[in-house]
Amino acid sequence: MSKRILITGGTGFIGHVLCRELLARNYQLTVFSRQPAEAVKSSCGRVEAIRDLQQLRAHPGYDAVINLAGEGIADKRWSEARKQELRDSRIGVTETLVEVIRSWEQAPEVLVSGSAVGFYGDQGAATVTEDTSPNDEFTHRLCRDWENAAKPLADDGVRVCFSRTGVVAGPDGGFLERMVLPFKLGLGGRLGSGKQYMPWVHRDDVVGALIWMMETPSASGPFNAVSPNPATNAEFTRSLGKVLHRPTLFPAPAPALKVALGEMARLLLTGQKAVPEKLSNQGFQFRYPDLEQALSQSVAPGSPR
Repeated sequence: MSKRILITGGTGFIGHVLCRELLARNYQLTVFSRQPAEAVKSSCGRVEAIRDLQQLRAHPGYDAVINLAGEGIADKRWSEARKQELRDSRIGVTETLVEVIRSWEQAPEVLVSGSAVGFYGDQGAATVTEDTSPNDEFTHRLCRDWENAAKPLADDGVRVCFSRTGVVAGPDGGFLERMVLPFKLGLGGRLGSGKQYMPWVHRDDVVGALIWMMETPSASGPFNAVSPNPATNAEFTRSLGKVLHRPTLFPAPAPALKVALGEMARLLLTGQKAVPEKLSNQGFQFRYPDLEQALSQSVAPGSPR
């Protein structure tokens, strides 16, 4: 009998690809989403769709849970109200999820819960592993509390993993969709000094890492889900311009970004030279370790998968 998995955030940029990959591996999926059931099935495939986690209270249980729920951190300017929305969509949903899981007849074997390399805050040019001490700022507190909301299940004997994901590249959506048009118009360029690191990763590798965490009995704790070859913003900009055959002559000055975006400009002007130390040490193989290859597959027409 195939294993049953509950997924939150299954219709998102990462989630819908994860669902289709898991279905191809003959898992049975239930997807929590506030979208109508038909929209969920159109995005994810032959899954069971639920709109309220309370529907699963006192459920017999699932073999595994993958928790990716959370509104896009860069979708809107960070007002105090927006910050609370970001917390509620991550921490609030995870707290509810844990409460519901604890009502099940049988606990899952594993919970793989979302997080981000924003956990570390700005780290300059220092190499960042899972053991790096964080810089206390909004993204750190958001990710810290998100992870802490899931940790109580470890006390129940559930194996808990955290996917500290980087900037995700892939076709048809995500942050690249916003970047491509100005680059195609020849208006692309570095952000600020360009020296800040962008901890990029291809979506297929995030999906692979999530499944690896779920299927690997020895995996637990945080994993940096990032490429083994980190790049600065300037290097990323040059590679994207090369893939699109466009110049990259128009930098966005830091002061202008700060005026336009407020505190959220830190997402663009600071970063982490994060590396996937634990994934690499435990034998995970990346499909897209090379930046230019990853960008080509993500944005160039007809690129092979």
